[in-house]
Amino acid sequence: MTVVYALNGKQISTLESFWRVMGEAVNGPGGYFGRNLDAFADCLRGGFGTPDDDYFKVAWHDHQASRAHLGHPETVRQLELQLARCHPSNRASVAEDLAAARDGQGPTVFDWLVEIFEDEAPGVLRLL
Repeated sequence: MTVVYALNGKQISTLESFWRVMGEAVNGPGGYFGRNLDAFADCLRGGFGTPDDDYFKVAWHDHQASRAHLGHPETVRQLELQLARCHPSNRASVAEDLAAARDGQGPTVFDWLVEIFEDEAPGVLRLL
C-alpha cells in the first residue's frame, strides 16, 4: 500500500517552515524529517525519521507558492547563514554561490529540495 504524505505549499515560506511542514506530514505534530539538507537526504534514503511504510509518495500541493517563497531572496538568506558558520575552506565556494543568488542566478532553495528528493528518493515527489 502506498502512503501519500501531503505538503501544503502555502505553509512553506522559508526553509525552516519546510522542515516543519515536512516533519509534521510524515511524523505528526512536532515531527522530525531533517532540519538541514544533509539530514533531509538521510531521512529520504532511510535514515532517522524515514516513514515506516514500505512505499510512500510526497504530494507537494500548491508548490508554486513554495517555489516563489523559496526563490533567490530565501536562497540569499540561507547562504548568508551558511557563510557565517561554514568551514574556512568552504567560504569561497559559498561566497560565490551567494553572489550568484544575489544576482538572481543559480539554483534556489526550492531547487535544492527538489534535487534532494530526486537524488535520494526518485519518483517519490509529485509537484501539484
